[in-house]
Amino acid sequence: MRVLGRAIEGLKRLSDETARTPPPRERRPILTEVVRFGSNPGNLRMFAYVPDRFAPSPALVLVLHGCTQTAAGYDAGAGWSTLADRYGFALVFAQQKRANNLRTCFNWFQPEDRARDGGEALSIRQMVAHMVERHRLDRDRVYVTGLSAGGAMTMVMLAAYPDAFAGGAVIAGLPYGCASNLQQALQCMLQGCPRSAEDWGDLVRAASSHRGSWPKLSVWHGAADTIVAPLNAGEIAKQWTNVHGLEAEPSAVDTLDGYPQQAWRGPSGETVIESCTIPGMAHGAPLSTEGDALGTPGPFFLDMGLSSSAHIARFWGLVGEPASETLEVGDRLAHDVAREGSGLGALVRKGLRALGLLKS
Repeated sequence: MRVLGRAIEGLKRLSDETARTPPPRERRPILTEVVRFGSNPGNLRMFAYVPDRFAPSPALVLVLHGCTQTAAGYDAGAGWSTLADRYGFALVFAQQKRANNLRTCFNWFQPEDRARDGGEALSIRQMVAHMVERHRLDRDRVYVTGLSAGGAMTMVMLAAYPDAFAGGAVIAGLPYGCASNLQQALQCMLQGCPRSAEDWGDLVRAASSHRGSWPKLSVWHGAADTIVAPLNAGEIAKQWTNVHGLEAEPSAVDTLDGYPQQAWRGPSGETVIESCTIPGMAHGAPLSTEGDALGTPGPFFLDMGLSSSAHIARFWGLVGEPASETLEVGDRLAHDVAREGSGLGALVRKGLRALGLLKS
């Protein structure tokens, strides 16, 4: 009962913070809802964003919002569509329904929703597969990120479908398998659930039959987070360093825009796990409003002078591929339609040229 009481207080603080903080400034709706993408056993909504130009071997980023948030609201705060425009990769957003969770949290702790080939996890996997096939994206360059409950669901996707993702980034999230019911979830959120690295790693290894290479991971947390205990960041690092077969101690301790950062490197010298716990930061994703600003401050999007989205994109290798040498979306659309019939393809090409969306 004590844990439940603390959880209610934490959720009240979350609601109070939402009410006190001005909403992000309005922006034009840019996400497109996709209705038919699979059997959708988790009953989720799917939203997509495709830039005007794609980079060569275009990547896909799956974005998972936190409780009380929407896909569009998360994008406005985190600025992922701005990065997608700059560097020519596609986005897919899963959005929770109130019918599944009154606070629109992903049900990352429910056994039926966190397992491979079932529930919400399978719905999200179907969204990814739909995007890769529909837009001919590079299936070896698929990534996932999320905040809070979306961060916990990010860990679900990396554990249940490690074969589908090249990397992930978890912000104010929790390790995979830390809870299998609501009470355990609340305890892990508020207090953390310490385990040995081996025990954490076993949970991931048992989530699928995968025995190949594992996704790289970026971990972010605020040291002053009162909604999800900062202890969870260390437990996530323990879990995934064990999965990768790395030493418990980091390979390097450095700073990122003035904030402490730990890094674990693999045999090739590449950083495969990194962790940044930001002193003084509450529950949310860090962003920057100075210089080349990305995202908009608001509830759970905190101006810390550091853009987590931009750094995560660099960590994954998505930055540095400007969309200037890309295939236009009009060309791709005409190509896809042409496969359905030469007459229809020619007609579509003519219309696209008239709109200025297709080169002659």
